[in-house]
Amino acid sequence: MKIRIITIGQKMPTWIETGYQEYAKRLGPMMTIQRLELPMARRSKTDSEADIGKLIQHEGHSILNALQPREQLIALEVGGRALSTEQLAQTLKQWRNDGQDIALCIGGPDGLSEAVRTQAAWHWSLSPLTLPHPMVRLIVIEQLYRAMTLLKGHPYHRA
Repeated sequence: MKIRIITIGQKMPTWIETGYQEYAKRLGPMMTIQRLELPMARRSKTDSEADIGKLIQHEGHSILNALQPREQLIALEVGGRALSTEQLAQTLKQWRNDGQDIALCIGGPDGLSEAVRTQAAWHWSLSPLTLPHPMVRLIVIEQLYRAMTLLKGHPYHRA
């Protein structure tokens, strides 16, 4: 099993990148994890709703073009399925047992295109709260690490 985190947006704050790298290093012995950062479409203060819609579509095409043939797309969004850490651990176990490669998709600040939402096998919500875009990638990788340590019987997860 390989998990790729596909994100819209580059040049995250240093503290986000430092945290992400720490969890990626910890996950290394447990699973193959990769990250692909795609450029965010340029926005201006004068963009109309229609302009924003076109930008979201452009970002969606970038995401879909980046998918690899065997990857199952999981869209991260507020309205998705909420999982406990234990449920995420069981989901990871199932993906691993199935030999399934996964692409976890984090959209830009205006969300995911309808094309990406439609192609996604399912939708995952980290919280009903709207989270700062940069923090989502950090929360995702920490939760992957937490779920994997739970599967391994490591004491990191204390519920």
